[in-house]
Amino acid sequence: MQLSTFLMILVSLFTLELIPFVHNAVIIPFTKLVAWVSASVASFFDSSIQAEGIIMRSAENGTAVQIMPGCNGVEAMIVLAAAIIAFDASWRHKFIGLIVGFLAIQALNVVRIISLFYLLQWNKQWFEWAHLYVWQALIILDALIIFILWIRWLPDNPTHNEGEYEAS
Repeated sequence: MQLSTFLMILVSLFTLELIPFVHNAVIIPFTKLVAWVSASVASFFDSSIQAEGIIMRSAENGTAVQIMPGCNGVEAMIVLAAAIIAFDASWRHKFIGLIVGFLAIQALNVVRIISLFYLLQWNKQWFEWAHLYVWQALIILDALIIFILWIRWLPDNPTHNEGEYEAS
C-alpha cells in the first residue's frame, strides 16, 4: 500500500462526505437507515422501540438516542475503503473486501447503537464514557482488524513462483 495513495483517497472521501449535497442526499438518508435497522433489531427484544428519522426512541419511557453523522459508521468505512483501495490487490478482491468490511462495520455499529441506547437508560455517565471512548475505539479497531484479515485472505501474488524472490 502506498501511503500517499491512501492519504489522497482518505482526504478525498472525507471531503466528499462534507459536501452539503452528498451530506443531504447520501449521509442523512443512510443515517436514517442505520437508525431504522438498529430500532428493528432492538424491537426483537423490546417492542416499544421505534425509529423516527435519525432518532431511536422508546415509546414506553421516552429515552432516545440521536444518531449523528460520525456515529453512523461512515468514517470507519472511509478509513477502511481508503486502505483497501490503496492496497495492491485485484479489483475483485478489493470489491469483496469493501462489501464484507461494510457489513462488518455496520453490524458492529448496530450493536454499538443498541448498547448505548440501553446504557443511557441505566447511567448517563457510563453512556458518555462508552460513547466517547470505548465505542469510538472499537469501531476503528474493527476497521483495522477487517483490513488485516482481508490482507491475510488475499491470495499470494500469482506472478511469483514458489521459492523465487524478487530482488529489490
